[in-house]
Amino acid sequence: MTLRGRLTSAFLAVVLGPVLLGSFFVGVAVTTVNADRAEERLDHAATTVRTAIGAVCRQLQATADAVAVLSAGDRAAAARQLVKRGLASEITDRTDPRWRDCARPAGGVDAISAASTAEDGTQVVAAQRLDAGFVDRLAASSGADVLLRAHDGAGAATVRGTQARGPGASPTGTVRRVAVGPGQPLPLAVSVPEDDPRGLYALMTMGVLAVAAGAVLVARWLARSTTRPLAELARAADRVAGGELDTRVPLTRDDELGRLAGAFNRMTRELQAYVQALTASRDQLRGHLAILGDTLSSTHDLHRILQVILRTALSATGARGGVVLLIDPKDGRLVARCTIGLSGRWAVPETELAGLRVPVGRGVLGAVAATGKPRRGVCGLGGEALDEPACRTYVAVPICPPPDPDESDLTPTPLGVLALYDRLGSDEFDDNDLATLGTFAGQAGVAVHNVRMHEEAQRLSLTDPLTGLWNYRCLRDSLRREVERANRFGRMLTVLVLDLDHFKEVNDTYGHAAGDAVLGEFARRLRIGLREVDAAFRQGGEEFVVLLPETDAYGGIIVAERLGAAIRDIPIPIDARRVDAATGRAVDRIPISVSIGIAVYPEHGADAKQVLEAADDALYAAKHAGRDTYRLAEVVSGRVQDGHFGQADASPGGPQPPRQARGR
Repeated sequence: MTLRGRLTSAFLAVVLGPVLLGSFFVGVAVTTVNADRAEERLDHAATTVRTAIGAVCRQLQATADAVAVLSAGDRAAAARQLVKRGLASEITDRTDPRWRDCARPAGGVDAISAASTAEDGTQVVAAQRLDAGFVDRLAASSGADVLLRAHDGAGAATVRGTQARGPGASPTGTVRRVAVGPGQPLPLAVSVPEDDPRGLYALMTMGVLAVAAGAVLVARWLARSTTRPLAELARAADRVAGGELDTRVPLTRDDELGRLAGAFNRMTRELQAYVQALTASRDQLRGHLAILGDTLSSTHDLHRILQVILRTALSATGARGGVVLLIDPKDGRLVARCTIGLSGRWAVPETELAGLRVPVGRGVLGAVAATGKPRRGVCGLGGEALDEPACRTYVAVPICPPPDPDESDLTPTPLGVLALYDRLGSDEFDDNDLATLGTFAGQAGVAVHNVRMHEEAQRLSLTDPLTGLWNYRCLRDSLRREVERANRFGRMLTVLVLDLDHFKEVNDTYGHAAGDAVLGEFARRLRIGLREVDAAFRQGGEEFVVLLPETDAYGGIIVAERLGAAIRDIPIPIDARRVDAATGRAVDRIPISVSIGIAVYPEHGADAKQVLEAADDALYAAKHAGRDTYRLAEVVSGRVQDGHFGQADASPGGPQPPRQARGR
């Protein structure tokens, strides 16, 4: 094949190859994305349906429990009232074989039910009828078609109800069954339509054909215009590619080809020198880069990573010494984190590096941190006034975080400075050293960013984003540790479980934004009312938990009264634009109260789970006692002691805190 044919083929391969390969991958990606989207929508729909059915079952169970605790004469009226409020379709004292029990899924699918047994042995059953409207509501909440399947004797499935598809939806789709089990007793199936990518495939095909036609025309023109004058140069390049670096192009023309030939000859001479130098330093640099790569991928120890980066930069550039400084977010000054080969006040142990601070904008290091621009030069730096290491030559580059794709037009704010001093065997650092050091500074920026992101991720995984308190995951570990510590040192641990009263009414009346404001303000007052050694957690919803180390029951009562008063005495401010749904008036403050259950380890539980359950039982007792109060769990019978905010004992003759207990 001629050179012209090779250039044409090469150009077409370079242009069309990626286009065709990219089109193939785009087609595969579109198909995969469609399938993944269908699976994600199915997962979301199944989870939503399962959650909705679970919520209905819990509502039915709560309704049955509420009727069961009443006297026999009051149950009928209460049942009618609860049915009227829509908490259940039917409340009766017997089960129906056509109903499915939420706890033990079996039977028909006319309704789902939950049962509770009253003290006189009477069974109270709350049921929710399953009609097309119920299934349509499930479908509307999940964003997918929902099918309720009833199995006949032959095992065939019969559709009881379905949510209509939206306009333009495909008549076929992906179907998934929702597993039947306690809390989700219904044989349900969800389905979503799949997108049709044929239009996109047609557009891609036309685009590929258009690019191919243009590439053919350009390739023919390019080959024709460059074949003849490049014949000699191509042969010389072939010899150089084969290792003959002493090859020279025998062209003496004065036009562009002559200048190209001269440049080619100079390139081969310089290439010989570079190959010799690179061969000598290749093995050494390879070893340093291997150490650097292993360190960056195997540890989050920032000090160790910065040490490896600084040592590698010193070896790559031949510098005498160097320093890595990072900006302290607290005071905005540069703090030395790692130094090697420096003298004077900079030659200090690692434990004293925090004392070396340089204001941003002062001296060479401060200027690099302030402007984000690298600097190099020859001068006599050093001295207390400039806060610079003593040296003859220097090079300093900013340490910047990796670029953010969403903020590509913005210059990243430097995280610190990487500086080297006194290159051995040379009078001054050159541009190559500046570029090399910039590469290492980029690695340092990635390392610092990754370490800080790792630390932030660890913090967010243990805190509640709305209130800033520790979350339920942290509660389990903290309660276990505090119980072990109390058991080891023979101390007491008091657990408070707090629940905001009528919080659902706040959300229903003023909106969820007001509810979030109430939770945030409640958490703030909770932190103010506790000691530094105490810990507050958001267990979920409007329920919170407080751990009081080395605190007995009497101390827990004092804290409960103080927290209750702090919540009740001052209404919580909200957005003044919120309107009371009942009165239609703007409201800027919401009065709120809290019910508290108190339990003490080891009196009320032998381990973390038992003492938390005891406090939770005491909370429910406080709720049943009228809210805005506290109850203390009893040691033996599981009953709770009476109490009310503002008084040591709410009931005459009620149990008193033990006299030998230590107060808080």
